[in-house]
Amino acid sequence: MGKKLIQQRRGRVKGRYNVPSHRFKGDIRYEYNILGKKGVVEDIIHDPGRTAPLAVIKLEDKTKTLMIAAEGTKVGDEIWFTEDIEAMKPGNVLPVGKISEGYPIYNIELRPGDGGKLVRAGGSSATVVSHSGNTTTIRLPSGRFKTISSNCLATIGAVAGGGRKDKPFMKAGKKFHAARARGRVYPVVRGVAMNPVTHPHGGGAHQHVGKPYTVKRGAPPGRKVGSIAARRTGRK
Repeated sequence: MGKKLIQQRRGRVKGRYNVPSHRFKGDIRYEYNILGKKGVVEDIIHDPGRTAPLAVIKLEDKTKTLMIAAEGTKVGDEIWFTEDIEAMKPGNVLPVGKISEGYPIYNIELRPGDGGKLVRAGGSSATVVSHSGNTTTIRLPSGRFKTISSNCLATIGAVAGGGRKDKPFMKAGKKFHAARARGRVYPVVRGVAMNPVTHPHGGGAHQHVGKPYTVKRGAPPGRKVGSIAARRTGRK
């Protein structure tokens, strides 16, 4: 019997690939009915579970909330959650329909009220392209254009922590520990380089899969490798 596959071991509740919840500082999302409030940046903290620093915001009602910090945010800055177009400065949160075209934005809601889903990695930002009726078109960091409701909230500016990829890891150990903090697997070994007992793609006189690498959605964990429930494969 071979070892369990990595994807089988990932499924364990207690195991190497389970990320302890204490590593994450909190669920970073816009609070319900946050518009109309104002706060002050009380602290900038590191979150091992993400690539961007977090800003601790103390609101006027003395409650605290966590936000992904904008590039240039510092302790003592005022943060506005508003619909006022006069408040368009980095770190402030507005509905995308109120943000002028060409402005960089991040932590964008896909649907009003979902708390922010898009563009949250360190150094990233999207751009407001155009407004049309109740919808706004934005350009994502990948270059893809997406149309969302103008009521979706977004933070103005770029995510802090840019340039993190400029410094090389230099050695595999550093990369391993960086991946380990988020429960990632490093290094990733190709299935065809393994033995037959270790992986469905393993074995053979030379490195080849030896069978179709598309598998059905309901395949058991030991077989579920390759292109899972692929609609199509190959070059277009």
